[in-house]
Amino acid sequence: MKIGVVGVGRVGAACALSLVVRGSAREIVLVDRTRARARALATDLRYGAPLCPEVVIRDGDYADLTDADLVMITAGINEKSGGATDRSDREGRLKLLDTNVGVFKDMVPKVVTAAPTAVLLVVTDPPDPLADLVRRLAGHDRVLSTGTLIDSLRLRVHLAERLGVSPTSVEALVVGEHGTSEVMLWSSARVSGVPIAEALQDGNSFADFRKSVERDVRYANITIIEGNEASQFGIGIVSARIAEAVLRDERTVLPIGVYNAKYGVTLSLPSVVGREGVSRILEPAMSDEERQALDQGADVLRQVVQRISQKP
Repeated sequence: MKIGVVGVGRVGAACALSLVVRGSAREIVLVDRTRARARALATDLRYGAPLCPEVVIRDGDYADLTDADLVMITAGINEKSGGATDRSDREGRLKLLDTNVGVFKDMVPKVVTAAPTAVLLVVTDPPDPLADLVRRLAGHDRVLSTGTLIDSLRLRVHLAERLGVSPTSVEALVVGEHGTSEVMLWSSARVSGVPIAEALQDGNSFADFRKSVERDVRYANITIIEGNEASQFGIGIVSARIAEAVLRDERTVLPIGVYNAKYGVTLSLPSVVGREGVSRILEPAMSDEERQALDQGADVLRQVVQRISQKP
């Protein structure tokens, strides 16, 4: 099993580290516009690799992606360098789109030429509209975005911390855009089957509780960036987990981004993930409020995708 990582800045490096430590693949090829950086990262990881599951790590060029089963695309500007760290700006990660579209138009054809049968996983922000661009450039549907899997995990962690339980006991989903229009499905959130409102300790206001959690989840990336310049390790682990589901043909259900014909755009809903990418999309029960919010988020994504599709 072979994985390529294109772009080895902070996020790409975190993805590579997670792949090595988790034993996600037998071979990992690192590609970057600065070959020396890819070589340095590969060398650094090789020194720790003997303590991890067996893996071959090397730097390379696009041609070295030949026979890759999956390619992670992590290249492009991030929130910090792209000025997407203002909590009051509803555009959020979408501020990065125009710049990263230029990067992807140059890069993706080279990836597809080298690895025409690979599943392509878009990690770069904003991943959903960029996945739509990759789908068009690649000419196939084996294109995924990391979507709202990281957001769903953040929601579970924040709920668990406030309720004093393990995140593994919390069932909670975020759907739609990996961005400011994301939708947290409170109507189906549970702690071992118990609705969140019922799991609150006496005297706590559910409205205040919900507002606090939503704020922390929606702007978790900005909080991390304010202290550490980049949000990288969580998404690195998430990307490795998605890669494993593909390479092992697990057919596990994860809330990740894939093109959805019903909405006419890439967004996240629970999806069956396996060797060919996503084979089936599930749509969970939602309240009227949640359904409306999902539709509005899809409309936002359609508008930005339409805009970038009109650019040469």
